[in-house]
Amino acid sequence: MRELLAIWMGRVAGSLSRRLGRGGGTTVPGRIARRIAPQILTQLTNRLPHGVIVVAGTNGKTTTTRMIASLLQASGWRLLHNRSGANLVTGVTTTVIDGVRWNGDLPYDAALFECDEAALPQIIREAQPRVVVLHNLFRDQLDRYGEVDTIAANWRTALSALPAHTIVLINGDDPSLARLGAALHCTVIPYGNDDVASARGSVEHLADAGFCQCGAAFVYTVRFFGHIGHFRCTVCGFARPQPVYALKSVVPDALRGSALTLHMPTRVVDLQLPMPGLYNAMNALAAVATTDALGRTPDYAPVFHQFQAAFGRYEVIQTPAHTLVLALIKNPIGASETLRMLVEAWHTQVRMLIIINDRDADGTDVSWLWDADFELLPDHLSHVTVSGTRAADMHVRLKYAGVPVERIDTNDDIATALDAALASQPAGSTVYVLPTYTAMLELRAVLVARGWAQPFWND
Repeated sequence: MRELLAIWMGRVAGSLSRRLGRGGGTTVPGRIARRIAPQILTQLTNRLPHGVIVVAGTNGKTTTTRMIASLLQASGWRLLHNRSGANLVTGVTTTVIDGVRWNGDLPYDAALFECDEAALPQIIREAQPRVVVLHNLFRDQLDRYGEVDTIAANWRTALSALPAHTIVLINGDDPSLARLGAALHCTVIPYGNDDVASARGSVEHLADAGFCQCGAAFVYTVRFFGHIGHFRCTVCGFARPQPVYALKSVVPDALRGSALTLHMPTRVVDLQLPMPGLYNAMNALAAVATTDALGRTPDYAPVFHQFQAAFGRYEVIQTPAHTLVLALIKNPIGASETLRMLVEAWHTQVRMLIIINDRDADGTDVSWLWDADFELLPDHLSHVTVSGTRAADMHVRLKYAGVPVERIDTNDDIATALDAALASQPAGSTVYVLPTYTAMLELRAVLVARGWAQPFWND
């Protein structure tokens, strides 16, 4: 009876939240339900015939999870998925509460949860996943998460309590995850990038895991970005594991996407990915590896051909007179790779809007701006508007990156900054927008109010 009461009260709370305009109701139902029945997530997910899949990582987890969802649904599974991106334990619980029927039935084959790095251990303990995907681990929100080693240690503790038949897919190009995988008794399956030609050079100060556990520095034969690459310790011999699933070739087509060749244990898959960037190619590899490890074999090519990015992840929005391209930035590696992807495709100078907030969900410490490679921008910007709660910090960062100050405008108000960026551009042109997480939500509220976009919970 307590379980049903938790479900009913949670769903009513979510409905009220949406009707009152207090958000998408993506966390309130879970919060209410957990107060009434603290074990509600465990009780409900235990009913899923094919169990739970969880995905974690600093960068790319939202896109990777959406790719996995598209593939599993194409394979015929009825899938429960926290598509809104609410990835704390309350958001995951809300997803289940929203999916359950009023009588307590859960009419799905499996659940797929994107998980916040700090929330992953608790979600693992409560949901007891069948498959865990660990995509990468970088510095992000130091005020909240701490250092990479702390997160990896917490993950290892949680994963060590899972049964041996649990499948743990790891990005073997990440030394922290490779070390974690080597210590687990679960079924560990590495994936990685074998296309050395896809390395575009890397800024070494962005490496967050450059040293082996024995204390020696890793030697890299190729480094893709940050500490991601083909590494080896010359002292103890620890090295990148041989990938079971490998990205063999990635051929970029400017900002239109990439042609990929993936090697799987039993076959080779060629894909056309409608999203640019090496990191999106790795997202696709992780998604294919996960689907195959689950024994599901959809027709990959048409699924990826039709795939649409999550809101704010290289999302294209049409306004009455312009095109907006939104690309979320939230940490040094993610920002640097986004900038690199953009400047490699630009052939003329462009107009940019950068919105930096420092709210809790962004991380209150914005020192990461100084580690991101904004030095890539000066030759490519005709003008840039900066906005958000830390607009002044971004202005200074661009100045020291070499952007002439006469090309930088500052406006703390996001709606006004958007209008200024659009007004300075001729009709039919594109404005590139780089927001932090809460800035992206605030910008989307402006776009929704103008009828240019859908609320993120309808995405």
